[in-house]
Amino acid sequence: MADGLRVSPWRSWRAPSPFMLVMGGLIGFAWAALLLWETSLYGRYLDHGRWTGVGLANEICAALPAGRVVLPMLIYVGGWLLMTAAMMLPTTLPLLRRFQLMVSARADGGALVGLLIAGYLLAWAGFGLAAHGLDLALHLAARATSWLTTHGWLVGSTVLLIAGAFQFSALKYHCLDRCRTPVGFIVGHWRGLRPRLEAFRLGLDHGVYCVGCCWAIMLLMFVVGTGSVGWMLLLGAVMAVEKNAPWGRSISKPLGAALMGWAALIVVGNGAASTP
Repeated sequence: MADGLRVSPWRSWRAPSPFMLVMGGLIGFAWAALLLWETSLYGRYLDHGRWTGVGLANEICAALPAGRVVLPMLIYVGGWLLMTAAMMLPTTLPLLRRFQLMVSARADGGALVGLLIAGYLLAWAGFGLAAHGLDLALHLAARATSWLTTHGWLVGSTVLLIAGAFQFSALKYHCLDRCRTPVGFIVGHWRGLRPRLEAFRLGLDHGVYCVGCCWAIMLLMFVVGTGSVGWMLLLGAVMAVEKNAPWGRSISKPLGAALMGWAALIVVGNGAASTP
């Protein structure tokens, strides 16, 4: 081809839109905050199992009524929302981008996008509280019986087994298919009659489907460590590929098989170790 007919690769490159730059900055800030938090003196507050054992949090919990329950829950919600913003907002960028383009001509377009994000994070906050309650119940049960303490690997293997089995369920694929069609989701939820409420409900409903699709993978954070930024990056990447890549749906079952195999290895390994 003649030089004059060659198309420069720079001509096909498009600069990111201001919206994508802002979202990229917010997501990058969330990851940076998590990394700094993990490596700081306060890193234990990302690991909810060690929140109130020492330091200021322990003193506040002792002083406040029901402080042993309320303060850890508040710290947990803050950390969980930061983790959700870092891990899950990238997976929902296609929906956010299309909605932003649709409302960009409105004077309140920015506020509507903000309400969508708020609704989305609220759905994940609700799941986080439920997960915190379950984890707290397990910790209390472990304190009440030494058997569960010495067989804690059973909890981890059970979570892995549940997460793996869920990858084969009809509910998984129902929610995943809804998450993978952002345009259809917007069309089905947006009428523009009550824009602020509809934007919030759009984010909340999309968040509910996202929780329905990804809750089992997010539970793995309780197995590998909720304070591990490395595992957050890996699991966040898996969910982003699963939801947004053209071939992402095809990784769900292999991932489920791998998780169930991991659970089996833990059971076999610990069973062999306990055999006299």
